[in-house]
Amino acid sequence: MDANDEVSNARRGPDEPEGSDSASEADPRVQPSRQTPDPASSPAQEAASSPAQEAASPSAPDPVTPSAPAPASPSAPDPVTPSTADPDTASTPVTAPDPSPGPEASGMAALTLPYQIAVALVLAVVAVVTCVHLGLVFLHIAPSNTLTKQHGRAVDEWVYPEFEQNWKLFAPNPLQQNIAVQARAEVRTADGETRETGWYDLSALDGAAIDRNPVPSHTQQNELRRAWDFYVATHDNDHRATTSRGELSERYVRRIVVMRLDRERAGEPGGVIERIQLRSRTTNVPAPEWSEEKVSDKPVVRELPWWQVTDDDRTDAAADAGRAGRSATGRTEASAE
Repeated sequence: MDANDEVSNARRGPDEPEGSDSASEADPRVQPSRQTPDPASSPAQEAASSPAQEAASPSAPDPVTPSAPAPASPSAPDPVTPSTADPDTASTPVTAPDPSPGPEASGMAALTLPYQIAVALVLAVVAVVTCVHLGLVFLHIAPSNTLTKQHGRAVDEWVYPEFEQNWKLFAPNPLQQNIAVQARAEVRTADGETRETGWYDLSALDGAAIDRNPVPSHTQQNELRRAWDFYVATHDNDHRATTSRGELSERYVRRIVVMRLDRERAGEPGGVIERIQLRSRTTNVPAPEWSEEKVSDKPVVRELPWWQVTDDDRTDAAADAGRAGRSATGRTEASAE
């Protein structure tokens, strides 16, 4: 054994095999402080000191080696764990972000609970009233049925006069009658005598004007007919008014008839119309040949009492004659049948 072997054994730890120089590599600072052993020492002393060190190593380990940490071996460096943390924020504590404010509530959601309840109740009442109104109007414009027969008065009280409807949901049966409105006048002549004219078929006059006109006016088509329907709807068979509009309908029909008679020059030159009388002559339209329906062909005549003509009626007639240029449409007298 040479001197290098002794130095190697002296530096070897109790658990390391001979020839290992890990202690010298692990702690290079110890080498200058240790004294090189005497090369003249005997193998007996070396053997005697070795068991003594082995016996003392479990209870008293080498005081030099544990004091300093072992540096990493240059041949096998420690593995580096990759870090994903940002170096700028690694030293600062991580705090939870503040929750972003949600969208502001709008509409009913922005109201408090009592107001939401109040608004919901108001909307419910409006919805119920709307449904009831639509239902009553539907019954008013619908054809006659069981409900309208039992509750027709209540329906009319709700609809009239604010919600009056001038149309029907389903087209009723077309008019199967011909209604002719006829009039005659009592005229005071220029010499003071009173003369009664024959019957003028005013409906026939309108029909003749429509037949000769490719674009007939609304007045020619509907004025007399609507006026007569207005009167019939507001009077009973005894000519008594049934509604508050009865007097209005009578005055309306009277002025139209006076204008028509004055247009036809019923008063003759210098004559003045004092009174007028109206009647309606209704005849049924014959049924077609393929129909088994039996329809009476006998006309029904409704004659009204004499009406006294007022100064306002004559004024309107004179104004109408001035606009028409005193042009008569052609005299058409009705038979007295």
